[in-house]
Amino acid sequence: MASKTLPPAQRSGSKGGFFPALCTFIGILLIAAVILACLPLVIPRFLGYELYEVVSGSMEPSIPVGSVVYVGEAKPEDIESGDVIVFYRGEDTVTHRVVENRRLEGLFITKGDANPREDPDGVPYDALIGRVEHHFPAAGRLMKLFASSVGKIYLLGIVMCGVLLLALASLLRSKRNARSGHDELLEELRQELVRRNGPDEKASGDSSSGRNGGKS
Repeated sequence: MASKTLPPAQRSGSKGGFFPALCTFIGILLIAAVILACLPLVIPRFLGYELYEVVSGSMEPSIPVGSVVYVGEAKPEDIESGDVIVFYRGEDTVTHRVVENRRLEGLFITKGDANPREDPDGVPYDALIGRVEHHFPAAGRLMKLFASSVGKIYLLGIVMCGVLLLALASLLRSKRNARSGHDELLEELRQELVRRNGPDEKASGDSSSGRNGGKS
């Protein structure tokens, strides 16, 4: 029974296509992971928000420790009871909920959700940073990572690994395509030689059989 021979390109593609595809997949995955990790911290800044990390549990459970709060600008007079604001207290920044806005006094009365009592000191209007519009739980770890030198080196290393894997996949595909083209050329030359030599070989075979048949 005659067997069908695959073209060289198909033979090489079936053997050598898995590893480049795997390198491409892992490379894209590494780069995408870094991009997705950066999005919660980069996009809000372009939208005009300031980002602050919550380091204490005074606002739990509504805003857990380690969250990042997105703070937008707001006029002190527009702050309502129940709004969560970020303000300066000495050299620290505090995230608490407004219990009362005393507009005549230019003062906020604030309280942490987890605290049993209101804050002992009122917050003057000029200490206001802004109103919390959104918060992202656990994003504080990412903020610490991106802010540290070691974290930046890790992120750069991950991106470089992804780029190198994509470059390796491209190189392997180029070599495979070049090898396939070389094999196809050799196959075409072989088929051309077969076509040219075929009639001569057939005639030579007929002549030999005729001489053999004439003997008694």
